[in-house]
Amino acid sequence: MDALELSAVFVWSFAVSFFGGLVGLVLGNLRLPLIVLLATSPAAGAGANVAISGAAAITASYGHWRGGRISWRLFGWMAPASLVGAIGGGLIAGILPDRILLGVISVVVLYGAVEVWRYRRPKESEGTQEPSQTQLLLNAALVGFGVGVLGGLVGLILGSLRLPAMVRWAGVGPYAAVGTNVAVGAVVGIGGLVGHLPSGIDWEIFAVGAAAAMPAAYLGSRFTGRLDERQLIHSIAAILVVSGAAMAAQAIFG
Repeated sequence: MDALELSAVFVWSFAVSFFGGLVGLVLGNLRLPLIVLLATSPAAGAGANVAISGAAAITASYGHWRGGRISWRLFGWMAPASLVGAIGGGLIAGILPDRILLGVISVVVLYGAVEVWRYRRPKESEGTQEPSQTQLLLNAALVGFGVGVLGGLVGLILGSLRLPAMVRWAGVGPYAAVGTNVAVGAVVGIGGLVGHLPSGIDWEIFAVGAAAAMPAAYLGSRFTGRLDERQLIHSIAAILVVSGAAMAAQAIFG
């Protein structure tokens, strides 16, 4: 990659992670189209992107850990299943034809636009039910595995999918859900990275993107509440629609 392309990766990764930290999401789906465009292959780009998201999630997890917003019991149930799922998804991505993988990624990006548009922070009244230990275990493991497989496949940690599922089906309160979601996302990033190793990862993109994303995610969290969150969310969703449509066209027409 030339210096201009690496600069674009750095600037865009920083901006995406800053605004992701602002609204409580990593927003790897907003970074993914550029990474895939510049990568040597869709699979290599997906691997680099999920690893960048995982790196940003590690930074955010530290802040949530210090704030006491991680449920370690729930993390212990979700993380192993998420890790296995993400590795499996990464391995599947490596054997899919490029055009099929691009098509899958475009669908997830477009669906992500819907999820981002509908996104809202959980309320304190949500997630207060107390399911049985068995129910909690099964729900957390299933959510972790399913989202992990999809995330490893397309190169995303998919926090926007996992967060509402945790609140609804794992019975966790909103503050613990946000922190635990980010911590599990870091594990998905590691699993996706491992799963993509056999098919190759664009390490240069990963190094530059992670160097930008990690501090940006922390800085963004410091500015939470200072910008109009709903307008920002809607702008992000619009960008995702355009990006997803462009990737779909590339998958269909080559």
